[in-house]
Amino acid sequence: MSATILTKNCKATLQATLESLRGFSEVVVLDTGSTDETLAIAKAFPNVKIHSAEFKGFGALHNQATSLASHDWILSIDSDEVLTPELISELQSLQPGENCVYSLQRDNDFNGKKIRCCSGWYPDIVVRLYHRKKTQFSNDAVHERILTEGLQVVRLKGTLRHTPYRGMSDFLDKMQKYSTLFAEQRKGKERSSLGKALLHSIGAFLKSYLLKRGIFGGKEGFIISLYNSQTAYYKYLKLAELNKKV
Repeated sequence: MSATILTKNCKATLQATLESLRGFSEVVVLDTGSTDETLAIAKAFPNVKIHSAEFKGFGALHNQATSLASHDWILSIDSDEVLTPELISELQSLQPGENCVYSLQRDNDFNGKKIRCCSGWYPDIVVRLYHRKKTQFSNDAVHERILTEGLQVVRLKGTLRHTPYRGMSDFLDKMQKYSTLFAEQRKGKERSSLGKALLHSIGAFLKSYLLKRGIFGGKEGFIISLYNSQTAYYKYLKLAELNKKV
């Protein structure tokens, strides 16, 4: 089994991620232009193999990382995720079936708290273990996923610890990046307007804060719900702007 990670300027989280992967014989790191200490951190781990690529969308990059691995079974991990001891033990004893893919619960942390509310934060079930001859990632530039059609999805008991945002600047950086990728991916394929952006923004806030119980998540629940709202707004506003150029 090989683990694969996409990296770019993730020095704050990569050390813990790679520490949790020490038991893997191979960890493929595909870097898209880090200018901080990311690569120096990766080089300190003897089981890590470092490759470089231009950014071409997350789905395509995941598939490229998979092609660089030595083993057919692939565990795809983000650079801000850490395997729990329970998950490590489970993977070590797992006898995977070729027609299966494996999902798990991702526990998201923010402000030192485990978030138990909000859209996209809880519950957060992700497919991460798969056989590369049976399936691959979708080619979506953003919101990519492992394709599961015709395969059995098996839930693992172990979890991932995920720290997607360490501060407000991370929220703003990801909002800018992901809203742009969303708009570029749907340019000319979906209509948008200021009105649609506002409706999606309001809907995203209400879903996250009320339906997904962000109201019970204190300050963190409100911040996350507002972030979801703003991201939706700028995704569709950028899409409307790009559509004018088509």
